[in-house]
Amino acid sequence: MSATPFTAVFLMQYVYCGDPWQISASAFLANAICVGVLYYLLCALIRKPAAASVMIHTACALLGAINYFVSVFRGTPVLPWDLTALNTALAVSSTYDFTPTGPMIIAAVVLIGALIVLLHFRRFDVLPHALCRRFPLPLRLLCLTLALLCAVFTSPKNLARFNVQTDVWDQRGAYQKSGILATFLRNTEFMNVEVPSDTSREKLDQILSSVFAKAPALTLNQKPHIIAIMNESWADFEEFGNLQLSESVIDGIAKLDNARFSHAYASVFGAGTSASEFEFLTGNSMAFLPSGSIPYQQYILKDSFSLASQLKQLGYQTAAFHPGERSSWQRDQAYPRLGFDSFKSADELDVPIITEHGYVSDETDFDQIVWDYEHRDPDKPLFLFNVTIQNHGAYTVKDYPAEIRLMDQPGVYPMAEQYLTLVHKTEDQFLRLTEYFSQQDEPVLILMFGDHQPSVEPACLDKAYGVEDGTLSMEEYMNKFRVPFVLWANYPLPETALPEISLNFLSSLLLNYAGLEPDAYGQYLQTLRTSLPVVTFAGYMDSQGNAYSHWESTDFTAVLEDYQTLQYERLFGSGYFQDQLTEKAETLSHP
Repeated sequence: MSATPFTAVFLMQYVYCGDPWQISASAFLANAICVGVLYYLLCALIRKPAAASVMIHTACALLGAINYFVSVFRGTPVLPWDLTALNTALAVSSTYDFTPTGPMIIAAVVLIGALIVLLHFRRFDVLPHALCRRFPLPLRLLCLTLALLCAVFTSPKNLARFNVQTDVWDQRGAYQKSGILATFLRNTEFMNVEVPSDTSREKLDQILSSVFAKAPALTLNQKPHIIAIMNESWADFEEFGNLQLSESVIDGIAKLDNARFSHAYASVFGAGTSASEFEFLTGNSMAFLPSGSIPYQQYILKDSFSLASQLKQLGYQTAAFHPGERSSWQRDQAYPRLGFDSFKSADELDVPIITEHGYVSDETDFDQIVWDYEHRDPDKPLFLFNVTIQNHGAYTVKDYPAEIRLMDQPGVYPMAEQYLTLVHKTEDQFLRLTEYFSQQDEPVLILMFGDHQPSVEPACLDKAYGVEDGTLSMEEYMNKFRVPFVLWANYPLPETALPEISLNFLSSLLLNYAGLEPDAYGQYLQTLRTSLPVVTFAGYMDSQGNAYSHWESTDFTAVLEDYQTLQYERLFGSGYFQDQLTEKAETLSHP
């Protein structure tokens, strides 16, 4: 009976990574204690140790398999905050390949064999008497006591004493070295938002006093229609110069007439779409929120400031559109709170649907954009925020024609070639979209940006970056979070080049090119990005391109603390920014 927690942990780690010996002895003990809580509790409830053992081993093997597949599909295993996004995960699971690995097959054979043996020998009453009979009350009480004792040691603080360590940049490796269950529990430490030391109004006033107002990039006779497209997994691997493709998948957009093309930095890699749209829409940074947070589900619980709410105050019709599940990331609840008048999902499309590798295509997506533009409120300018889905992983659809090849190693990286084929289709459709809007009389400004890089073969990513993953400098590490963005308009744009910034600064830049003035928070962000143009969860960069980790103290630490303070007030505060808006409105109405 006492061996079950240890053998179950061994099986769980074996199924997860095929090498259970990577885990340290102390961390192995910590995971056995975590399993012990469930095992001894189960023994007390069902009173049959052999049956409880088979059930626990099966559950641990399934947990190992689930974490393996999630790690393969998105680059990280299951994390505590993922439990709030099960509906989103199920919505896209049908496109992934769940072929079992060798360790999974071996584990399944062992478990089935154990169950057969248990049932067979139980039938002929040849199992040891202690395993066959039901536990009497004293033994049940002993099991309950053991479960409680184990539970005492499963707090994140106590698990740290067993050398269970988390790694926010390499959760997959942390689960291998410190065990799935114990590391999962340690990650719960990151679920609480850190409260800044001083959130008084005096402090907020002092921070904003350093803001300098920046004039819009241009002045227009009328407010332009604004279309912002966050394109799923849109990345620019060609910029590093290390991939030889059969055809460029980015040049058509980068060299488009009257377009301004640059790169931005996201806070997530391989997954976490909602984090990127949260940063873009709110101007807030994931840098000051717990690792892996899902803001729509954890923090946007009431009416919140955003680009949509600001444009709504300026008289815009605000609409959101995503051709996926309506409830994914709880967008159906978050978007109204962010100021959107309406939200369309895959169920409300007004145009014929064409799919690409199981998802609504960008061709259909952009057709819907045109439809929404043509059916807009004629008395208001339109702000349309669109999140695409065509390029979503996994890139493992069998028999999908790979039109883009890596010329020096064709067929070696099929996931990457499938992905590149998809983004090539995105390029074609975006050019078609701009061709349509170039013929419209009213001013239209279009922004398209990527939410994160795709989770394709790690070896191909290393090849693209030109470095080995284990030897990355901080600047090279930041390349994993680099995505393209393009601004295009059917009216002349300034000739100045776009800066390289993080996604949280992108909305204030968009307003600047729309000839609109951001609010006080947006003006603060415009000021901040002159010295720190990149602030992400992964790290931050100064105006000279030097990259820093959040774990180190630098000359910018105090500046980041100010940003964190303003963001905390913006998300959770008592009304400071709303009071500012009210005062500004009163000033304008009574000059």
